[in-house]
Amino acid sequence: RFSELVGEPPLTYLTGWRMTLAMDLLIEQQEATVREVARAVGYSDPFTFSAAFKRYRGVNPSEFRRINTA
Repeated sequence: RFSELVGEPPLTYLTGWRMTLAMDLLIEQQEATVREVARAVGYSDPFTFSAAFKRYRGVNPSEFRRINTA
């Protein structure tokens, strides 16, 4: 039912939502560490978060921040 309404499976939707929030936090809260951003979006392990972020965006969180705050 969720997939029919939203157009994607629940886990895919959740991951996209978390990554969008993480991107905003990485740009807007430059003093926050990657660990803090990971926890803020629901990841207890920053390494798991970094791997998921890289799969989603193609770059790791630190590189994303560097590119988007230059």
